[in-house]
Amino acid sequence: MQVHVEDISSVQKKITIEIPVERVNEEIEKAYSAIQKKAKLQGFRPGKAPMQLIKRTYSDAMRDDVMRRLYQETLYKALDEHKVEPLDSPTIESDILEAGVPFKYSALIEVMPQILLNEYAGLIVSKEKYVAKPENIEGELKRMQENMAQLIPLDEEAVAESGHTVSVDYSVTVEGSPEENSGAQTAELEIGSNRLIPGFEEQLIGLKAGDSKEFTLDLPAGGDNAGLTGKKGLFAVTLKEIKRKELPELDDEFAQQFGEYDTMELLRAKMVEYHEKHEIDRIDSEFKERVIQALIKKNPLGVPESMVKRQLDHMFENLKNRLKSQQMSLEMMGLDAEGFRARFRDDAVDKVKGGLLLMALVEKENITVTDEDLALQYEKIAAGNPEMLNRIKEYYSASQNAKSAIISEIKEDKAIGCLIGQAVVTEVDAEQLKAA
Repeated sequence: MQVHVEDISSVQKKITIEIPVERVNEEIEKAYSAIQKKAKLQGFRPGKAPMQLIKRTYSDAMRDDVMRRLYQETLYKALDEHKVEPLDSPTIESDILEAGVPFKYSALIEVMPQILLNEYAGLIVSKEKYVAKPENIEGELKRMQENMAQLIPLDEEAVAESGHTVSVDYSVTVEGSPEENSGAQTAELEIGSNRLIPGFEEQLIGLKAGDSKEFTLDLPAGGDNAGLTGKKGLFAVTLKEIKRKELPELDDEFAQQFGEYDTMELLRAKMVEYHEKHEIDRIDSEFKERVIQALIKKNPLGVPESMVKRQLDHMFENLKNRLKSQQMSLEMMGLDAEGFRARFRDDAVDKVKGGLLLMALVEKENITVTDEDLALQYEKIAAGNPEMLNRIKEYYSASQNAKSAIISEIKEDKAIGCLIGQAVVTEVDAEQLKAA
């Protein structure tokens, strides 16, 4: 058997194998003999049909059987002898198998790239500077206040103003498109929220409960009825009720509705603490991504397509699960599986590159994981819940695969920490990062 290994790229090898004619003939005869013993041909008892007839009838079945056996018996032996470790199933191309002729085939194989980690110390990376933003706290309090607002019905003499919530019956007639005319519809909306088409809510200002009004508006672009764009709609509206939004006071009583906070001061303090932690976590996460990008830039490498595909599959499933938990779907985002893979392919490539480089750094720096590291990771996952902590420990003790995965995570985190510890870091404002 002759074997030739050719490097196609840093992540692909082509292995060509030629099997001598003697072996080919032997396997063909062996296959036909096995077929003859089981063949059921009209006019012959099983095992008694003449070989000439067997060969004419079962040549395709013979080829399938022999080629499959030759692949199994020669390919992986050749890979092992030449120390080639495939990442995925090989793509095989072959000649037609014939008696009296050597059988030649080739296998295209994806392999792990050889990673030469040349530059990783002294990476130049920018990090966003944390800046406290009291206005964000006030904005969140305002949203909480709005969510707890009450709608108070006003008397018959009240007139609708911006900020009032009104109930209306309305219908619309579209010039030149009678099929688009609508019957009576009911809506409740806040004047000034711009929920309906532009200009509609402004027409309600000054009306009292029971008042009716007709007005014409240009129908906007977009929506399901693109053919109506630019046409005029005649709206007939009857205002049924006016309500005034009454916001609760931002006082201790308001704070107490959120559980453990006796005073507004305690609620504000907790919100400041939460906001600061959230922002610092976000800044750290984005900073780590920039560190990895800097590492990739300094150490370019090719990545196997099979690893990119697996990464995309993983990202796709994560997105579907996240959307499902929010009662959303890919369709609601205007995406399908093919569109997702096209849109996020570059991200998947970078994740694979980053993972391979970090794995190489783990080996280069001899990064290990101790029992203390594992205990700290378990506590982090449990987030202060003792009962959950016990279940987590039991789970990782019982599953070697899960434990190996969490060990890999810890090693990767340590590798990133190693990069950060040796990096040249400059803290800049968020605006400077966006402009870069």
